[in-house]
Amino acid sequence: MTRFDGSLAPIAVASRSGLDESIHHGAGVALGPDGDTRGHVGDVDLIVYPRSSLKPLQAHAMLALGLDVPADQLAVACASHDGAEMHLVAVRQLLADHDLTVDDLQNTPARPHGADARSAARRAGLGPTSLQQNCSGKHAAMLATCRVNGWSIADYLDHDHPLQQAISGHIESLGCVVEHVGVDGCGAPTHAMSLRALARAFAVVAAPPSPIADAMHRHPALVAGASRDVTSWIAALPGVVAKEGAAGVMAAALVDGRAMAFKIADGSDPARRAVTPAAFRSAGVDVDELAPDVVDSVAVPVLGHGREVGTIRALEWTPWTS
Repeated sequence: MTRFDGSLAPIAVASRSGLDESIHHGAGVALGPDGDTRGHVGDVDLIVYPRSSLKPLQAHAMLALGLDVPADQLAVACASHDGAEMHLVAVRQLLADHDLTVDDLQNTPARPHGADARSAARRAGLGPTSLQQNCSGKHAAMLATCRVNGWSIADYLDHDHPLQQAISGHIESLGCVVEHVGVDGCGAPTHAMSLRALARAFAVVAAPPSPIADAMHRHPALVAGASRDVTSWIAALPGVVAKEGAAGVMAAALVDGRAMAFKIADGSDPARRAVTPAAFRSAGVDVDELAPDVVDSVAVPVLGHGREVGTIRALEWTPWTS
């Protein structure tokens, strides 16, 4: 028995050479413009760690705490970036503008997330660093927010630190009951909440005027990387705030309040990419009309002998009946 029993439903299927081979389960919710539930898979109130999908909410909290940075720095504060040079430049500048250095970062050292940047770092003989790790923008923004408020920086990741307590309180003010607080892969606190609350919070963050939506749309590649699906969705859908999270999480909202959030139970990122268009459709977003090229580009192939022999396809979401 697990806490997931009865909460999950089939959400995607992988086929190979004309035969369904594997199935992914998950849970998700789609909201209409007035915040009403329009569609779902499984339990819309399943408690999840949004992981990096929290970053726009954390950035929203830091803006409320007085952080005032240019759009490129705000975009990288929301990022799970590739570790490309454009990302590292933005993070370094965010730190420098607040009398900080890369030595102040306490996120877990890692090699770059992006394959090209990772290969370049290896060729240059660079080992894992906190700067290259994909959450360094969030951590730089956390440090900068501490500077703005005169808080200590040596312990900024502690759950009891004024910064983290203020972020937790702000997330709750967005309508998210924080059910649990854990430690994310980067070392920062990560908050558990229901999928429905996560989607509603994204709708609040996306509502105009939204400096976060503005930053993302000015600099979509800084939020992820040039070839990442989240970058493509942000560039294609006007005003959308969209962010993926580790272990198969995705959340997004448009300026009119339509929103969605879901989790792939087994944490599969390919399944997460495949399900994203279906989640948007369930929220009433006609991605096939608004972003047909993105829909095509995020299709996830199944390979056999180096060529496509199948695909991961999303299953239709169930219309909500109260």
